[in-house]
Amino acid sequence: MTMHVLHGGRDGLGSPSPLARLAPSRWDMVALPLVLGLLALMVFGGHEVAQPLSQLERTPITLDPWTLPYYALRTTLRMMAALGASLLFTLVYAPLAVKSQRAGQILIPALDILQSVPVLTYLSFTVTFFLGLFPGQVVGAELASIFAIFTSQAWNMTFSFYQSLRTVPSDLEEVCTGYHFSTWQRFWRLEVPFAIPGLVWNMMMSMSGGWFFVVAAEAVTVGSTTITLPGVGAYLALAIEQRDLGAIGWVILTMLGVIILYDQLLFRPLVAWADRFRADTVQAEQRPTSWVLTMVERSALFRALGRPAGGAARATLRWRFPSLPKLKLAAPRLSPRAIKIGDYVWQGALAAMAIYVAVDGIRFMATGVTWGDVGHVVLLGLATMVRVIVLIVLAAIFWVPVGVMVGMRPRLAAIVQPLAQFLAAFPSNLFFPVAVAVIVHWTLNPDIWLSPLMILGTQWYILFNVVAGAQAYPVDLRDVIANLRLRGWRKWRDALLPGVFPHLVTGAITASGGAWNASIVAEAVSWGDTHVQARGLGAYIAQMTTDADFPRLVLGNVVMVCFVVLFNRLVWRPLYGYAERRLRVS
Repeated sequence: MTMHVLHGGRDGLGSPSPLARLAPSRWDMVALPLVLGLLALMVFGGHEVAQPLSQLERTPITLDPWTLPYYALRTTLRMMAALGASLLFTLVYAPLAVKSQRAGQILIPALDILQSVPVLTYLSFTVTFFLGLFPGQVVGAELASIFAIFTSQAWNMTFSFYQSLRTVPSDLEEVCTGYHFSTWQRFWRLEVPFAIPGLVWNMMMSMSGGWFFVVAAEAVTVGSTTITLPGVGAYLALAIEQRDLGAIGWVILTMLGVIILYDQLLFRPLVAWADRFRADTVQAEQRPTSWVLTMVERSALFRALGRPAGGAARATLRWRFPSLPKLKLAAPRLSPRAIKIGDYVWQGALAAMAIYVAVDGIRFMATGVTWGDVGHVVLLGLATMVRVIVLIVLAAIFWVPVGVMVGMRPRLAAIVQPLAQFLAAFPSNLFFPVAVAVIVHWTLNPDIWLSPLMILGTQWYILFNVVAGAQAYPVDLRDVIANLRLRGWRKWRDALLPGVFPHLVTGAITASGGAWNASIVAEAVSWGDTHVQARGLGAYIAQMTTDADFPRLVLGNVVMVCFVVLFNRLVWRPLYGYAERRLRVS
């Protein structure tokens, strides 16, 4: 870890004196207005959230470019709130799935299902709940919007953390055992630091991926009433509806500005900070830097603000959670046979619960679905699955070499990082005019030429995860590659691909789940009054959502969930297992 020396008064031992630590530096001239400005924006945004719903009717969405800074603030606050909730969910959900085998038998399949459920479906069933919590208040609609964005952010972060927990180097685990760390200490001192580099890049991807669904998340529908929240997504939806290319240009510029700001203020400092947790025995020659991280470390204001939090964190890390007092009658040790019987009982209970849910769902769908509908939807699912597989393979072939090159060159990563975030955040909705115009003008087949729209927003999961894997690639192993003079395909086959493979699998899982979700907006596109539709499960779900045909909507979601879960079980999980057994850095 790099130690930063602060210049100023020193005590007799050569370290900074307490007065020197509190003395303002030139960085405080930047830190103070920055902190006050961010606090003011948060207070202003929070005040707007506390308004009654009638306020939204009095101030409808307008395409005036001067409203975009305000809309950008509201959208960014929603996405940041969803990102915080996603991080909390990740830190709780993934460890439970790893530490408890029986919990994992529920949580991992549930995670497969959750990532495959479309964002529109979450909105259909959760809006009433959140609005009921705060009747007549904007905060209810805001929570529904934040939850929808959360569902587009949380799953890839959880998969990344889960993959990191499953591939912690065994020698580091032995060190923790030697120091007699408790489970709590092992989690915060080993597992979380080991996972931080990959988790930070997935947080960036989650933030960018949230832009993809922000149009749907800012239009909250209850029955025949639609509540449109002020934001960039609502502005973009209105611009597309009115075919206003100038307004779309202003949206692009606004998104670029917002992404540059939160890249500089949040993600670039996080990337530079996360580099300290690389599992290396040799320090890299080039390391990522951030002026914000330097400011935080050298500003007296941040040192004063961070001292109480730092003390609390250090005290928490020393907490060993004292064990419960011993019972007078020791519990009998269970035999392997008894443990096996317990596992069978647990699995039987899970199967019974799954059957109950399936029967209840079938009863509901039977009210408006025929066997012909089932066969038709399954065929639509097969069509969408072919598109997803082809697109994921093509994206992996292109982005894996690029991700490795970027991840192993910090200077290049510093240049590519904001550009990749912008491209990942670029909503595919903005390509709808081009797609519709080209398909209509040249009379092209929508089943083929709408497919690229599915991967535009999800291919970045592969890139970001591969970059994270390449950055975590040990420096000493890079030196071995150089000393052995590995070149060409042999270098990729024997060194680079095995090193990034666990991260590639994580990226492919989340990219495929995102592609299934994106099919809902990519298989049926509109530009004004012109509509183009491909045959697929996404277009079917979008149509059923518009028609409020809930039995068929449930059927479409069930079929999509089945396709995603089966593919994860049959393809991705075996690849995960192979990565854990054969490709761990130990």
